[in-house]
Amino acid sequence: MKLIGKKCVACEGGIPPLKPEEVQKYMGQVNSEWKLVGIKIARQFKFTDFKQALAFVNKVGAIAEKEGHHPDIHIEKWNHVRIELYTHSINGLHENDFIVAAKIDKILSR
Repeated sequence: MKLIGKKCVACEGGIPPLKPEEVQKYMGQVNSEWKLVGIKIARQFKFTDFKQALAFVNKVGAIAEKEGHHPDIHIEKWNHVRIELYTHSINGLHENDFIVAAKIDKILSR
């Protein structure tokens, strides 16, 4: 099943983060602008104005709430948004991070 069709599952720790080969498999299933940065995946987004950036952040927030998996969201300057995903409870990456990344990607394709 594609990531976009999956739902996040509760992860309260006690499991290991994804192995490097698993991370690479999932990286191939999200937009190539997502980059592996240490134990996180991150992507930069640029908008024409603050209003569009804020609307995007609100859409990401709605996805996060629905999935129960929350990214770190940074509004930088006035029209840049940086999203970082990792699973805090395991201090690394989980399938949930890639599910949310795929759903964020879909926002921009609408």
